[in-house]
Amino acid sequence: MADRVLVLNTGSSSIKYELVDPHTRARSAKGLIERIGQEQGRLTHHSGNGSPYVRDRPFPSHEEGLDAMMGAFAAVGPRLEPVAVGHRVVHGGTRFTEAVLVDDEVIAAIEELAPLAALHNPVNLTGIRLARKVFPEVPQVAVFDTAFHRTLPPEAYTYAVPSDWREQFGVRRYGFHGTSCAYVSRRAAAVLGRDLAELNLIVLHLGNGASATAISGGRSVDTSMGLTPLEGLVMGTRSGDVDPALAGYLARAGALDAQQVEYALTHQGGLLALTGSSDMRAVRARDDEEAKLALEIYARRIRKYVGAYYALLGRVDAIVFTGGVGEHDAATRAASLTGLDRLGIALDPALNETDSAGERAVSPAGAGVPVLVIPTDEEQEIARQTLARLASPPLPSSIGRS
Repeated sequence: MADRVLVLNTGSSSIKYELVDPHTRARSAKGLIERIGQEQGRLTHHSGNGSPYVRDRPFPSHEEGLDAMMGAFAAVGPRLEPVAVGHRVVHGGTRFTEAVLVDDEVIAAIEELAPLAALHNPVNLTGIRLARKVFPEVPQVAVFDTAFHRTLPPEAYTYAVPSDWREQFGVRRYGFHGTSCAYVSRRAAAVLGRDLAELNLIVLHLGNGASATAISGGRSVDTSMGLTPLEGLVMGTRSGDVDPALAGYLARAGALDAQQVEYALTHQGGLLALTGSSDMRAVRARDDEEAKLALEIYARRIRKYVGAYYALLGRVDAIVFTGGVGEHDAATRAASLTGLDRLGIALDPALNETDSAGERAVSPAGAGVPVLVIPTDEEQEIARQTLARLASPPLPSSIGRS
């Protein structure tokens, strides 16, 4: 029987799932339960090439959502007998630098890390706890978004802040989108026909959340997101880089507290703040000055990071676009790399504008720095790391303890 892994990505109001065989990269099924806890929810389950199995009804809790997922497998298949369940967990802090088998100690440690990812880790844990009840005999593995960035050198992850902040509160750069970076960097090496260990890459994960990562020999050496996913590029609703004095200034000038400022920068910033919409497709469709300025701000920030990471790496073997915007928005790719010809970075307009969903080069043949589009597949990467964890010796119980 195939080594199928059930991958669960539990969000605050959704459960995304896939049944994956990482050896063949085949999907037996995938689905989404959305609007959990709202008046009307929806389950969409795909298995095979037929029409999706859809159920519109309320899902008052994640537990009822997971029950509905089990019901979809029972109703239309395939048979659900995973060898393991792999869970996406956003923040592993410094404790978890690789995927781990879940036990009570791991759950407690993830819970302790909740202040670093208050919107994500608690709901990720909800999925883990429910899956342990549903599949009590099946190994559960936690795969951390931050783990890929464990290779950041001290000069990249250390903030110039008081030492007690760093030592007592864990204030440092952690980085995110690591699961995506791990997947697309390996696929980029395959597309180039080269060994990942010899490549310097700049990965641009552009979606509603967006990040830039410098990768040398398969190792993260710098990344734009920091203590939280707020730092770095302009995103759908996140501001990206701002002056750290902003919170103090707004406290004095507008009587806003730190939580209000953090909430606004995270949920009311980015493209939403600049245009009234967080959807790049909607902004791109407009022709007004507000939208034009927002698009230039967005692309300019990316160019700054590309230039900085080029200088840091010294040599760049490829630039990789991924994520919903990176994969599908040719205009954003072009604007982000405008003016970098002298660095050997250029796009072939025809290739860049070709509508394709596959892995491909969008730079001219023989370009000094190939530019690739690699669709990300975090579920495949979670499944791969889950099986790798099962095949490896158990980690000591003290793993990652700070």
